[in-house]
Amino acid sequence: MIVSNFFKKITLLMVFAGLTYCTSAQEYPKAILRGDYPDPSIMRDGNDFYMTHSPFTYSPGFLIWHSKDLVNWEPITRAMPDLVGSAMAPDLLKYKGKYYIYFPANGSNWVIWANDIRGPWSKPIDLKVTRIDPGHAVDEVGKRYLFVSAGGMVSLSDDGLSVTGNIKDVYTGWDYPKDWITECKCLESPKIVKKGDYFYMLTAEGGTAGPATSHMVVAARSKSIQGPWENSPYNPIVHTYSADEKWWSKGHGTLIDDIKGNWWIVYHAYEKGYHTLGRQTLIEPIEWTADGWFKTAKGKMDSGTKEEKYSSGFMLSDNFNKTTLGLQWTAWKGYDTNVIQLKNGSLYLKAKGSGPANAQLLLTTVPDTSYEAQVEVSLTGRSTGGLILFYNEEAFAGITSNGKSVTIYKNADAHLNKSVALGRHFYLKIKNNRNTCDMHASKDGKNWVIFQSGLQVSGFNHNKYHGFFALRPGFMSAGKEGAVILDNFRYKPIN
Repeated sequence: MIVSNFFKKITLLMVFAGLTYCTSAQEYPKAILRGDYPDPSIMRDGNDFYMTHSPFTYSPGFLIWHSKDLVNWEPITRAMPDLVGSAMAPDLLKYKGKYYIYFPANGSNWVIWANDIRGPWSKPIDLKVTRIDPGHAVDEVGKRYLFVSAGGMVSLSDDGLSVTGNIKDVYTGWDYPKDWITECKCLESPKIVKKGDYFYMLTAEGGTAGPATSHMVVAARSKSIQGPWENSPYNPIVHTYSADEKWWSKGHGTLIDDIKGNWWIVYHAYEKGYHTLGRQTLIEPIEWTADGWFKTAKGKMDSGTKEEKYSSGFMLSDNFNKTTLGLQWTAWKGYDTNVIQLKNGSLYLKAKGSGPANAQLLLTTVPDTSYEAQVEVSLTGRSTGGLILFYNEEAFAGITSNGKSVTIYKNADAHLNKSVALGRHFYLKIKNNRNTCDMHASKDGKNWVIFQSGLQVSGFNHNKYHGFFALRPGFMSAGKEGAVILDNFRYKPIN
């Protein structure tokens, strides 16, 4: 009996240990930044990791994140206040004590730089070189280059702020099977890493959206940065093989190592059924093979904590009682401090336009498939205030009021006016439950009326409306004069 009890205890301990391991072990890929964080560019600076993403027409642009463990991320600054076009696919790096972000916009490639990653950052400098998705590289003797889409490379000046030649094509990509369902070959996002005797290049192929199986990451290597480039026998390194998978259109990868010698690949993908959230930032462990290549591997991320908890570091709720606008907020197609102001403990949005398509907007990025957003609204002048879900000028939904009536937007070409007087001070709320939305309004923030229920917004995404944006909640201020005053924005996930 004593022996039997002993073995029972041992068995229970083994089962408990196994459950504990399964609980703490990570399944990959893992989302390290949920929500609209596409085209991740990541770098390590000693013990610190920094990352940024495509801002497109949201501004200020290039939100920079900081992490010590690749697990928990904190936003620290926005590097580019002014737009020079739709900015995308950046390359963030440090070289000889300076930080750089190379990026394409408005038909050219640009660079901004800083002595401190928290800024101030320079104004954008036009490199006057075409193609997209620049990737910085340094050759064997310290000469700088910029790799671009379609397998091109161009030499850079010593300070990295101008090009010194013409684009030269050095790589033709990897020929994936002809029966794979993709958008296009679309050889993009070259990222160069030097390890041992080889330069390793990661590129994206297959197109970035469309079919679930479109996107991928492929690898090649060369002992000279000029080539020739040999394709990896393990291609594709990352790919969505079936629409049954959780993550669609996986691609645009970068390799990164940690101080313990572990290697990782960071890339983006859409979550199945939630293209409205945009492309999210994922991570997987990498293992190096005996023949000097790499491939994804099973592994466990060591964050130094008991639980492997991934955190975006954003507190989206905002009382607007600070002197500077929180990093969670971006304007649409231009940020003007004369129009968007914090004063008297509130947010003031100067009125313009007639509705969400041409009004003053302020938006935020959400990480959750289901959430509730609520705000207190006051009107001045002849303004109309609203709480909206905005993709672009052709795709949006929301609830607005001019105090005398309420307007429900089901899309850009479908809205409903209701003669309900809320007055000059009221509250608005949107519940988005897995892309099904309810629109609420209240005069006192306690007694709510549902003005619209069951509104489907799942189609508000790139595959229908293009642009590579996300469906973002935010505020609208419309009218010929006056302003909309916002207070007590509340955001909370819905389980």
